[in-house]
Amino acid sequence: MSYIKIWLHFVWTTKNRIHFLDDEIRNEIIYHIKEYSSLKSIHLDHINGYYDHLHALISLNQNQNTSDIMKLIKGESSFWINKNKLTKMKFEWQDDYYAVSVGISQIARVRKYIQNQVYHHLKITLQRELNYLMDNTFKRNQV
Repeated sequence: MSYIKIWLHFVWTTKNRIHFLDDEIRNEIIYHIKEYSSLKSIHLDHINGYYDHLHALISLNQNQNTSDIMKLIKGESSFWINKNKLTKMKFEWQDDYYAVSVGISQIARVRKYIQNQVYHHLKITLQRELNYLMDNTFKRNQV
């Protein structure tokens, strides 16, 4: 029997980075994404975000890939958000997303980072955060 454990840190944003995700809506969406992920056998370890984006720590199995995971989560959640009229305007996620592998030794740090998103974004903008992440400078106390 194969054993596969590939950890990825995902970040995806609302279309045009519109601030749709106030605290109440964001919590509803996070809860829904957790439930949906469980139904689809997506191991969603942690998820949190801010007004215009979400972060998730996901462990892929041997039959999953980044594209399929994001299509499932983003597609179904935007459909659910619109069906339940959680936003005044039509809700959409940006097509693009960020995904990077996470080593076993970094998992605790990434979990903490995801948990502290609201506090974190009182100090740093999403664009600055994404620049740090894409420059591969995700180091202790930098972001």
